[in-house]
Amino acid sequence: MTGTSETTAAEPISTNGSVTLSYSHDGLVATLTIDRPAKLNALTLEMLDELERRLGELAVSSARVVLVRTAGTKVFCVGADISAFSQLSAADMWRRWISDGHRVFDRLARLRQPTIAVVDGLAVGGGLELALACDFRLAGRHARFGLPEVGLGTIPGWGGTERLTQLVGASRAKQLILTRRQIDATVAEKWGLVNDVAADELDTEVERYVNDLLGSAPIAQQVAKQLVDAAAAGAPSAIVETIASGFTSYTDDFAEGVQAFMNKSAPDFRGR
Repeated sequence: MTGTSETTAAEPISTNGSVTLSYSHDGLVATLTIDRPAKLNALTLEMLDELERRLGELAVSSARVVLVRTAGTKVFCVGADISAFSQLSAADMWRRWISDGHRVFDRLARLRQPTIAVVDGLAVGGGLELALACDFRLAGRHARFGLPEVGLGTIPGWGGTERLTQLVGASRAKQLILTRRQIDATVAEKWGLVNDVAADELDTEVERYVNDLLGSAPIAQQVAKQLVDAAAAGAPSAIVETIASGFTSYTDDFAEGVQAFMNKSAPDFRGR
């Protein structure tokens, strides 16, 4: 499924970079772009603030899929801008830098729409944590991943210890964090850190995921995403699935899906 891009881009925040939001596929696919290639897409507090505003726009949009991309080539994101946070006091690190990053990345993780991090290059530190906050991670063949913070005398501070452990287990998470070694895309896929490594063009693999996601009933899909997150937090499926099934059975999309199945035709889901 393809469409013409309809772009709504942010003006650059400053020389410190920007976060833009654009739409394609007739508005059904949104793309968040971290744009600071001259600094390897290192994130500043201003960029975190802008990312949070963009996430607020997405929460009320009609987009069904969200892509998280970064500008430039060879580097996805190197994470937090060291020159920025190294000037902060311990109290300011606590009050703003760490808490802001957690709040913004948690908001990304809680978006109702499925999210895909498109990683074509180096994703380390907060850059890997940004990708970990997405539902899917698709990697190019030259992608590399790491959490090197202990080499700076600090620790992964934007959810990396928790989300990485959920994906790859405690032993693998300790291996990546404590040794500071980077892993390539092939190893990341073997560990379960990334969902797929593109055999050829990364955008082709991204489009395949987008088409698959756009083919499902959006309300049911988004509710299912919330159910999986709830299960990961220990919610009993016997209760939450009962409530969710009752809700989705009242949607127009459910009636459309059943009717299309009976008629052996393709459903036309409208998100209602």
